[in-house]
Amino acid sequence: MPYENIDPQIPSLGEPKVESPIRDYTMVNRDGRVIEKSFVREEDQVLVYDAREYLENLAPGEKPLWFEQAGPRAKIYFDPSKVHCAIVTCGGLCPGTNDVIRAIVLELYYLYHVRHIYGVRYGLQGFIPSYGHDLVDLTPDLVANIHTFGGTILSTSRGPQDTGEIVDALDRINIRILFLIGGDGTLRAASEICDEIARRELRISVIVIPKTIDNDIALVSRSFGFDTAVQEATNSIHAAHTEAIGSPNGVGLVKLMGRYAGFIAANATLALREVNYVLIPEMDFDLEGDCGLLANLEWRLRERHHALILVAEGTGQKFFPKEDLVRDPSGNLKPGDIGVFLKEKIEAYFQGRQIEVNVKYIDPSYLIRSVPANYNDRIYCGFLGQNAVHAGMAGKTAMLVSRWHSHYVHIPIKAAVNRRKEVELDSPLWRSVLESTGQPPLKNL
Repeated sequence: MPYENIDPQIPSLGEPKVESPIRDYTMVNRDGRVIEKSFVREEDQVLVYDAREYLENLAPGEKPLWFEQAGPRAKIYFDPSKVHCAIVTCGGLCPGTNDVIRAIVLELYYLYHVRHIYGVRYGLQGFIPSYGHDLVDLTPDLVANIHTFGGTILSTSRGPQDTGEIVDALDRINIRILFLIGGDGTLRAASEICDEIARRELRISVIVIPKTIDNDIALVSRSFGFDTAVQEATNSIHAAHTEAIGSPNGVGLVKLMGRYAGFIAANATLALREVNYVLIPEMDFDLEGDCGLLANLEWRLRERHHALILVAEGTGQKFFPKEDLVRDPSGNLKPGDIGVFLKEKIEAYFQGRQIEVNVKYIDPSYLIRSVPANYNDRIYCGFLGQNAVHAGMAGKTAMLVSRWHSHYVHIPIKAAVNRRKEVELDSPLWRSVLESTGQPPLKNL
């Protein structure tokens, strides 16, 4: 079991003693009967593994691994009239970020009556005085229509900032709940911020809303923006397919996001079922040899006269010497450009065999990540933002909000940081991809 060693306990700033203002919202059913507002109890839990085999194999007296259920608590830790909250967005752009910001602001303002909500500009840079970025006063009027735009109204940045200076800023401007929207790098930063807050014995809640278009954060069944990314990717795949069948021996080649995981490529393939080859970081493949990609592609063109190849950006990194690669501002190794590499290799191979080929290469990455979220992601972002607010107001900290087995749950940052979710090659998802494409192993064994 991959998560058997995690500690699911969520840290708390102290005992919640303030009555939740959500109690004031009365619900009446169609028969005129008043429905009492239900709250989540601390003992409400969601199993990490709900498989029968796992439960049956528990030792006598052994308790199953669980996550704390998300949702509003009857009593909260912070006084809504006095608490100051801040929202910061980090990392690359992702559809739905504005939706999360909007959901947090509206939940704080209208449900909890919080009046001090600030936006931090340009990611973690916004906490560092030397950058000179002003805070944004986030009001319902300001965020009313931001969900119709892509990107983030707070802007963003990459790269680490001094943790001590960040906590200095939080304490100086009296922030008591910090909402961070970001991916793996943000989780690492949040973990360090929490450690520094604990070292100083400050009462500051840190809540992360996980953001990665690649859908590769551990213990998060689906990250927001992923559904939109798959939908937008299908437009490029359809265009590449049209180009491929429109010329002799046409090859459509599309590179999609996916530095470490091929979820977008796999799901986009199943959405259209026009793709012939899908290459993702989790699988190894050869270019040369009788079973390699180039020989298979030649066979495909002889039989059908066109082909469509989908490749995730982090695929085939064995073809790039590590000494030639550079790191991004966050310290992550930037992958070699597999799309351009494959285009050049395909053209050189067929030229050497004196076979006409027309390669049409499409890289829609920036078009995909900058669009507004679709309706499915918008709904999801709303739930994430609302549950993040419930957790922060209840005094929870050092955690992220996730959806697990159809329930919203609290995940400790320590459990998710430095882990990564990947496409399992023996999973129904990947098996369905192989059945859809009919592609062989592409490996000389």
